[in-house]
Amino acid sequence: MMQRIAWIAAALAFVVIVVGAYVRLEDAGLGCPDWPGCYGQYIGVPDAAPERARAEQAFPGKTVDTGRARKEMFHRYLAGSLGLLVVAIAVHAWRRRRDTRRTPVLPSVLVVLIACQATLGMWTVTLLLKPAIVTLHLVGGMATLALLTWLALLEGEPKALPAAMARRLRPWAAAALGVLACQIALGGWVSSNYAALACPDFPTCYGAWLPRMDFHHAFHVVRELGMTAAGAPLPQEALAAIQWSHRVGAVVTALVVGGLAIALLRTAGFAALGALLLVLLAGQVALGIANVLWRLPLALAVAHNAGAALLLAAHVMINFSVFQTSSAPYGPGSGRPPPG
Repeated sequence: MMQRIAWIAAALAFVVIVVGAYVRLEDAGLGCPDWPGCYGQYIGVPDAAPERARAEQAFPGKTVDTGRARKEMFHRYLAGSLGLLVVAIAVHAWRRRRDTRRTPVLPSVLVVLIACQATLGMWTVTLLLKPAIVTLHLVGGMATLALLTWLALLEGEPKALPAAMARRLRPWAAAALGVLACQIALGGWVSSNYAALACPDFPTCYGAWLPRMDFHHAFHVVRELGMTAAGAPLPQEALAAIQWSHRVGAVVTALVVGGLAIALLRTAGFAALGALLLVLLAGQVALGIANVLWRLPLALAVAHNAGAALLLAAHVMINFSVFQTSSAPYGPGSGRPPPG
């Protein structure tokens, strides 16, 4: 039962990530100028003319865009539902800790993470899409998905896999997960700075393999959207540096993750995971290229975010598979109760 609920929560986390990407790409992140309500309303958004008039009086300088507001509130309702589900999982885990002899560390960490996500969501609005906050919010969503996937796997029965082969795969699997996590964070920085089309051509950038770039302003963390730390407009060379770095990261990720996929295909008991990883990797690379060539169509841009989330979940499954195989799967420190 607990495993089923954990999988539902992981699926909902995936939906929240995808809808969040859609809201961001539709420029609806500031569809509601306040938080957690929308123009002071917690249920629905100002729709009728009198409601819009009152909202615009309460928030001077703001014009109610009902369509953008609905998209933003739909995302908030989904995220709130996920938060409640994670809290329920944690409460259940604490109640059954004596029966299972498991310390509910992971569910408790998830509750803290959800609380941080809620705070970052609020700051995303109140700080007007500051890139550092938006990127942290994106990374936090991915981390939530990863931990919920791990929790769901942990609630299942351990599989009998070749221990010696699993041990050989562990360093590569961990490295691939780390590289992918860095690339996802870098992709979040691209998205939060609206730098996806900073290089209009592919594979070069403005016709050069090494275009003019400004890394100092590109990766200065404490600054406003579209501005340097000094308050000047962010130069195009800085946006090019962000996009170029993401492309280089994509090459490194493809090599490391592709190598892991091939290794899995050649290892008994891991071929299915290797095939899954190759398919997801190829799809993600193709989506990244298509987004540049076709000028970031909404469907492909959202799919690129979804592909990153699926790749992350697949890496969590792979790491769980290679690390859960042990000569002593039960006992102190294993996180599992003894059989019987």
